[in-house]
Amino acid sequence: MSPEQEPASVFDRLEPHLADVSKPIQYVGGELNSTVKAWPGTEVRWALMYPDAYEVGLPNQGVQILYEVLNERDWIVAERTYSVWPDMEAVMRAQGVPQFTVDAHRPVRDFDVLGISFSTELGYTNMLTALDLAGIPLHAADRTDADPVVLAGGHAAFNPEPVADFLDAAVLGDGEEVVLAISDVVREHTAQGRPGGRQELLRRLAVSGNVYVPRFHDVAYRPDGSIAAVVPNTPGVPHRVRKHTLMDLDAWPYPAKPLVPVAETVHERFSVEIFRGCTRGCRFCQAGMITRPVRERSIETIGAMVDTGVKASGFDEVGLLSLSSADHTEIGEVAKGLADRYEDQGVSLSLPSTRVDAFNISLANEFSRNGRRSGLTFAPEGGSERMRKVINKAVTEEDLIRTVAAAYSHGWRQVKLYFMCGLPTETDEDVLAIADLATRVIDTGREVSGRNDIRCTVSIGGFVPKPHTPFQWASQLDPETTDERLRKLREAVRSQKKYARAIGFRYHDGQPGIVEGLLSRGDRRVGRVIEQAWRDGARFDGWSEHFSYERWAAAAETALAGTGVDLDWYTTRERGYDEVLPWDHLDSGLDKDWLWADWEDALDPDAVDVEDCRWTPCYDCGVCPEMGTEIQVGPTGRQLLPLSVV
Repeated sequence: MSPEQEPASVFDRLEPHLADVSKPIQYVGGELNSTVKAWPGTEVRWALMYPDAYEVGLPNQGVQILYEVLNERDWIVAERTYSVWPDMEAVMRAQGVPQFTVDAHRPVRDFDVLGISFSTELGYTNMLTALDLAGIPLHAADRTDADPVVLAGGHAAFNPEPVADFLDAAVLGDGEEVVLAISDVVREHTAQGRPGGRQELLRRLAVSGNVYVPRFHDVAYRPDGSIAAVVPNTPGVPHRVRKHTLMDLDAWPYPAKPLVPVAETVHERFSVEIFRGCTRGCRFCQAGMITRPVRERSIETIGAMVDTGVKASGFDEVGLLSLSSADHTEIGEVAKGLADRYEDQGVSLSLPSTRVDAFNISLANEFSRNGRRSGLTFAPEGGSERMRKVINKAVTEEDLIRTVAAAYSHGWRQVKLYFMCGLPTETDEDVLAIADLATRVIDTGREVSGRNDIRCTVSIGGFVPKPHTPFQWASQLDPETTDERLRKLREAVRSQKKYARAIGFRYHDGQPGIVEGLLSRGDRRVGRVIEQAWRDGARFDGWSEHFSYERWAAAAETALAGTGVDLDWYTTRERGYDEVLPWDHLDSGLDKDWLWADWEDALDPDAVDVEDCRWTPCYDCGVCPEMGTEIQVGPTGRQLLPLSVV
């Protein structure tokens, strides 16, 4: 479609059927701070998708940032689209309504780029639904010049191989700068009359080194099913595609105009990312590994962003986000300055889960000063000290008890503890240690507070090995053993009447984790499994009420027949150093030898902890020299601005 042709809105066809579906308001759009641009006069059009329901997708920070960055350019249109619930999917298929944006209800197929942000691999089937509803061929090889470039980003894009057949391209790392670079390439190609069509546009994106285009890399397999090599098949395409790292967060203070939802969403607050990256070195944590190095926003920029965002949105809660927010070198000054500014104004502050060794009561008091004291969340991750050593989470039981004692003695009544089950080398005893820890927490709370209304919620997730981490070689625990360990833990908690009512217990069974493991460490052959599961009805796999392990297991058996590999091969099998991993040609900056040495340290009971390199000499993970980056931390000595109290 020509940039001068305005695509027709599908809303007139959609509106008569809104009363027939659940939560129809999520398809209407019109949010405060949303952007609708006229089509003529613009040169590049982006449809940005978060592949989940509106209530989950709208608050997503990454999509909101890119939406604002792109729309600030008068020559770019950016609109948003989300996954539609199965009832709406049925209506759209029956009425011939294509996948649409919520901003102007334009058909997604009319855009130049469909950018999909994957926070989790369980959104892959929702992508296929959106492509199919849009009228875009599922397979990249079948698309024509009339179809948009389908581009993936987000954490799951660090191994896009399982969805390589469905993607035209993928971007690794921070998106703010690269989406504009991609827009420039699309703009230039269009201005030249689109020479060479779709293939030439993708070639230009690939040779720039900014973008991974799967069709320009061939995969060869060994007789045992493992990968022999992944090599470029087109001149000029690099062997390894590098991640993008934004090095001046202060220059990109987004979102400045946060979207205010028209329907209920999972998070209704204004979120400010106070720093990006983490070097704590938790071996299971993909986010911490792939977002290195640490880059802090200055205290001035944080203050200005909060001021701007609250005024633009009217939100009464501000979340200070990062992978470990209490680690910001000026978090105390930030918290006090914001609490002072918004005291008695009905604006509260919140932190995500806090590391036990970064928590202090002064900080907690500042964050609760203008809000209610709900509860505190800590993530020991491992139930025993042995397990915490394996995962490099240097927190002792005494550290945790000392921290919760301080919290309970200062008026908190509820603590939430997050753990994982299925970590490498884990035994039943390591998991049962969670019960002992929870009872100590309750005893401590009752003792220091003199009250019996003390609560501790234990939340347990299944461990899934992730690419670009020291645990990328680990075997995954089978779901039967996971469920049995969790059953024993539940019984250990419930059998003690003194604690049973005081300790809440939340967990996920082992089966969804196995599917996530298949998708996170899979290669291109897994695309057949995803497509088969989708054709068999898989949708919204991150939602327990929609997830079916039996459907995925059957799809794997069908789709992988004759390949020599199966579901267990991708999940419960340990890898060796010499095996070519599906993502080895995608460069996160981490040195593979360093990752392997850290994996060996995890298995060595005598190995020392890996320190946080913000405060120690470099331990050669490879990111800074490989990416031409450096750690950026304070303190800056500057003040929170503007200084005036509301």
